[in-house]
Amino acid sequence: MLVHPQFDPVAFSLGPLTVRWYGLMYLVGFVGFLVLGRWRARQAWRGITRQDVDDLLFFGVLGVILGGRLGYVLLYKPGYYLQHPLEALMIWKGGMAAHGGIIGVLIVLIWFARSRGKSFLQVADFVAPLIPQGLAFGRLGNFINGELWGRPADPTIWPWAMIFPQAGDAVPRHPSQLYQAALEGVLLFVALWWYSRRPRAPGKVGAAFLLGYGVLRFLVEFAREPDPFLGLLALRLSLGQWLSLPMIVVGLVLFVYFGRRRTASASQMA
Repeated sequence: MLVHPQFDPVAFSLGPLTVRWYGLMYLVGFVGFLVLGRWRARQAWRGITRQDVDDLLFFGVLGVILGGRLGYVLLYKPGYYLQHPLEALMIWKGGMAAHGGIIGVLIVLIWFARSRGKSFLQVADFVAPLIPQGLAFGRLGNFINGELWGRPADPTIWPWAMIFPQAGDAVPRHPSQLYQAALEGVLLFVALWWYSRRPRAPGKVGAAFLLGYGVLRFLVEFAREPDPFLGLLALRLSLGQWLSLPMIVVGLVLFVYFGRRRTASASQMA
């Protein structure tokens, strides 16, 4: 079996400034958004300019951080932070929720579209394929920190089962952070990038993101250890799975709806 390498969480220090790998992974994801977004903006039919990409990144960062933190506070530990409200602001102590970050980005996109006189569906379709690569780097940050490890795994069946010393039990576990980086990150990125390379019915790319992320997150949660202060909930599903189910339903309904609406419009024109 493997043992987690126990990386130093500090990437480097510059005098009093300490840069941690987790924060650095977020930065890499944001840079990836900027580079890939500017490349996509070269195609005029997408309706987004390079300046729009720069502004989306700035406000998107706020949406990710504030949404991710508030999502964790409200969804995972509301009782604790009700008793310790000041700690809700201490992001450096950890605690970010991917679902909350997605909601934060959604709010930013709604505001951005209205303030620029653009179609929300068009903006969402542009941004959706850029999100998974950021998720992948975030999960790599989790792995470097040795946190959010997986459920126990038999190394005779899963040869990459890994002991995470932070778990404190010397039990081989699934490296679920890498599963999430590969599925919610790389696989979803490739699928959405390929799907969005040609014009689609407005809203279909964004709906595909909701559906794809929801399904992949739901599946990978079977290999991820539930948060110890929550455990498994109803039907022995984790909170992450329960939060993913609405995304799956909404994504599927919208994907079908937007596809049929385009078909109906084409029929009327014919």
